[in-house]
Amino acid sequence: MDDKAVINSTQKKAIWLMLGCTIFTSLGQLLWKLGLTNVNFHLPLTLLNLPFLLGFVSYGLGFGMMLLAFKKGELGVLYPIVATSYVWVSLFSPIIFPNDFMNSLKWLGVIIILISVSLLGYSGSRSSPKKEVVGGAE
Repeated sequence: MDDKAVINSTQKKAIWLMLGCTIFTSLGQLLWKLGLTNVNFHLPLTLLNLPFLLGFVSYGLGFGMMLLAFKKGELGVLYPIVATSYVWVSLFSPIIFPNDFMNSLKWLGVIIILISVSLLGYSGSRSSPKKEVVGGAE
């Protein structure tokens, strides 16, 4: 496999890891909100409910995936993918929480985010990688 194919494959893995990261961090945020519906701040032990604690686990998994993605891919391509977290939360929040809703402006925001992330990903895949020289040796 040539260098370009290895880089392309690595970048794709990093993008998939970052998408997984956004799913887990979004799930964590939704679980936190769900867990907080049962919390009484005058009774701190109510914070130890299952959805709230699972939110931390989910967020931690997302964080781990982000670290792996950053190790394998280009930050300028990967980091904008974090914006898709808004998309996941916007889509699933109204399903879980009846008082949350999507209106036309929110849908427009979701569409703009998806187009923007796609353009950034496409532009990142079109640029040629530069070889770094460390210590003056090639």
